[in-house]
Amino acid sequence: MKLTFLGHSALLIEEGNFKGIVDPFITGNSLCETCVDDLVNITHIFVTHGHNDHIGDTINIAKRNKALIITNAEISAYLGKFNLRTHAMHIGGRTKFDFGTVKMTNALHGSGISDNGNMIYGGNPGGFVIEVNGKKIYHAGDTGLTYDMKLLEDEKIDVAFLPIGGNYTMDIDDAVKAADFIKAKTVVPMHYNTFKIINADPETFKDKAASNVKILNINESMKVWMYKWLLHSNTHMV
Repeated sequence: MKLTFLGHSALLIEEGNFKGIVDPFITGNSLCETCVDDLVNITHIFVTHGHNDHIGDTINIAKRNKALIITNAEISAYLGKFNLRTHAMHIGGRTKFDFGTVKMTNALHGSGISDNGNMIYGGNPGGFVIEVNGKKIYHAGDTGLTYDMKLLEDEKIDVAFLPIGGNYTMDIDDAVKAADFIKAKTVVPMHYNTFKIINADPETFKDKAASNVKILNINESMKVWMYKWLLHSNTHMV
């Protein structure tokens, strides 16, 4: 499995014929080094909640690739009006797909969808545990620290992506506690430095955490095998 960090909370997951992207905030992210045209053969899009920096380029990517969007029921209903393929889930639900299984997890955040100056209810925010070929990736979405994360220890997560930027989500200290709750084999920080208000130093997170922390630069990838990982830099998307 190859994981590529695209900046902010955007994550590309590739395994065999499966090519999924989580929270594809590409065009609006000035730090992102990828463009939507680079994202080809996307099979699935995972949207954790309705905020613009997470829905991002979902509509454009889904139309270009005819990708299936996996998200909560309210966002699924909203995206349905664009004639996109969606699969609605909710917190705690686990579903089998042709590539593996997906569980939607709790997140403490908001989920309003901004649409032409109006704010539309976007249901409950969440995260995802995505399992493909026996490898489990946890993407926390935007969330504060919650003791529910302790339950994720039983999932035996291979790689956990946790926000560290504070203000809208956990800060570094709370993310350290979250990592200790989850006990993933590897933890990758995300959702920091995109905007001034969420500036944070991932090296500080790495120093404070007892977990095995890997800092991925934007557009940097890591390969994950059963209980193993390798880090690759300057990886192309296609």
